[in-house]
Amino acid sequence: MIGFDIGGTKCAVCTGEEVKGELVIKDKRIIPTDHSISPYEMIDRMCSLAEEMTDNIDVIGISCGGPLDSKRGIIMSPPNLPGWDDVKIVEYLKERYSVNVYLENDANACAAAEWKYGAGKGTQDMIFLTFGTGMGAGLILNGRLYGGACDMAGEIGHIRMENTGPVGYGKAGSFEGFCSGGGIAQLGKILALEKFQMGERVSYCESLSELDSICAKSIAECAINGDKDALKVYNICAKNLGRGLSVLIDILNPEAIVIGSIYSRSRELLEKKMLEVIEAETLKSSREACRILPAELGDSIGDYAALAVAAMQSSEI
Repeated sequence: MIGFDIGGTKCAVCTGEEVKGELVIKDKRIIPTDHSISPYEMIDRMCSLAEEMTDNIDVIGISCGGPLDSKRGIIMSPPNLPGWDDVKIVEYLKERYSVNVYLENDANACAAAEWKYGAGKGTQDMIFLTFGTGMGAGLILNGRLYGGACDMAGEIGHIRMENTGPVGYGKAGSFEGFCSGGGIAQLGKILALEKFQMGERVSYCESLSELDSICAKSIAECAINGDKDALKVYNICAKNLGRGLSVLIDILNPEAIVIGSIYSRSRELLEKKMLEVIEAETLKSSREACRILPAELGDSIGDYAALAVAAMQSSEI
């Protein structure tokens, strides 16, 4: 199997195979994404890497940020890939190699990876939440990736949690606004500014000149040390995380919700309040059927994602 992981900063090409239900990554190469050349020239560079790594290209999986059309195999102008407008990548690679090629957005690809090889292994109904720079979801329903009518299923970051609040996904008070790295930083800045206006300080920001340097990591470090202001920020995040998960639990009735990135690193700051909200908001039978789990693949999830798309889709043929 070959995996292409296409990003705005870099692209990775991996080779791998399944061995007794586990994915073994054999080789990996990374190249910077060159925005001075055409998308197809960039794809050719990835193909050259793949051909250097193996002479057995049997199936290709592609992970790329959306928007895209996985059914037609077209990348449709992702904001981090300027110039990648209606790129027919699946058709292009099929013509080159005469093999099956599958395209998924990065959240779906990560969901496939955690479902087949990580925390969601063995489930039939699982939700994966990115909870990193943004908040997106990949849905595994009845043992298959679910994309919806136009490949937009799982864009939960756009759900409005409050009428106002930190901005995420272009919407104030959205799920992504409250539950993402950028959203946590915004919450921290808001609280710090309130304190400064009252002649007070917060531990994660000593002066107004440092406002722009506030990030989720610096607030988490202070919260772990017991700082009440930093804990307040993470409590707000955890409350809204619980509210968002409650909606997913009641509507989709999953066996597991697997949460990556920030949740995996800061679980001790989020879990208690999150579970309290879920306890109060969800139907008992649905709540008891669902486990909330940190992602297992960690920083390696990108290495697994595109290969997992190839492995999962090809096994469904």
